[in-house]
Amino acid sequence: MASRIVKDSQQSEETPVVLSVQHVSKSFKLPTEQATGLKQAVINWTKGIKGYKVQHVLHDISFDVHQGDFFGIVGRNGSGKSTLLKIISGIYTPENGKVDVKGTLVPFIELGVGFNPELTGRENVYLNGALLGFSHDEIDAMYDDIVEFAELEDFMDQKLKNYSSGMQVRLAFSVAIKAQGDILVLDEVLAVGDEAFQRKCDNFFTEIKKNPKKTVILVTHSMESVKKYCNKAILIKDGNIVASGDKNDVADRYTLENLKPTEKHTERDNDKKTEEYPVGLSKRVPMLRVHPVSSLTPDGTEPFVFDLEYEFNEKIPFYFAVSLLDIKRGGIPVDSGSILLKEYGHHSVRCSIPLEMFNNGQFKIIASLRVDPSDESSDETEMIAYTNEENSCLFALRNKRNKDYALLSDRAITMQVLGTDKEHSNS
Repeated sequence: MASRIVKDSQQSEETPVVLSVQHVSKSFKLPTEQATGLKQAVINWTKGIKGYKVQHVLHDISFDVHQGDFFGIVGRNGSGKSTLLKIISGIYTPENGKVDVKGTLVPFIELGVGFNPELTGRENVYLNGALLGFSHDEIDAMYDDIVEFAELEDFMDQKLKNYSSGMQVRLAFSVAIKAQGDILVLDEVLAVGDEAFQRKCDNFFTEIKKNPKKTVILVTHSMESVKKYCNKAILIKDGNIVASGDKNDVADRYTLENLKPTEKHTERDNDKKTEEYPVGLSKRVPMLRVHPVSSLTPDGTEPFVFDLEYEFNEKIPFYFAVSLLDIKRGGIPVDSGSILLKEYGHHSVRCSIPLEMFNNGQFKIIASLRVDPSDESSDETEMIAYTNEENSCLFALRNKRNKDYALLSDRAITMQVLGTDKEHSNS
């Protein structure tokens, strides 16, 4: 099973690199005081007063995006995500390092940028397309798809200033995603429009994931979107990449970052101690791992047995939760919810998951350690640790009696034909 997964990963890495970010750094000068005249400017210069401070936003950022990737970039506000996207899109120039792009890159960083309210919707489509680098003929070929997706066929000859905010958002978003580019860069745009338009966008992203020639770079605060759409992701914190690779690891690490209070770190040694722990673990929970007891290639006739090893020493109520991921088809067919643990310290608990109802497939067991919520109004426990790619458990269900397509086997659920309309009318 492990060799199969490694092989699939290698096939992904063999696709060509369409975006390469190598050792990129960026800083800005923030004014601290302003000289009121030439005399004061000279005095400040002689005293060595610069009148500004340097804010380092990105530090030696490096990663590659391959053709066909749906690549997530996540991080808290102020981490440097938007600056990185603007460098990728050619809006900013990096101080150090370089960005290589192969193919046509279509950025969608801020809604409505490049739109003119005094022009019609039609004229704005051509204006925005020209700003993205497309010729008039190329925009002609895209125009009908853009208008149809935005659902604005009856309004394209009206001035943009007469559009509602929702209509402007739909048009701007449609120009970006329907432009025939090779690489689509999206920044915080998955909540645009009303519910019906969001469903249309969801269908679009589901379809674009199936196109091996299209590459999407997504910046979002929605970890649900990262887990649903992305195949790879990075987490940026204080201008550095602190987690990279597996989308679930990155998303869960981001969730933990948001549970921590915002702190100003002044002692570098404290930061180093934090980084000594594997992704998902900390001084608070130094151990959390899923150990398989059953064979890693079960036939499903018996439950899959595994041990969850953990270490937690705080004398407060704490819980574990286990989820079974369907790697091949996607989704979470089994989730345990929060289960109370009673043994503090370094222990393990044995669990089992029945597989009889499942067809063949590749599965991963992930686990998290949780405590009561800090917000008394919340009913859900808070995650304080999780198993990453290395300490989760991968296995493959294989049985000749099973099918490969659907998750549930015919033994678990079978559709019944109740008869034709003629038979119903006769009865």
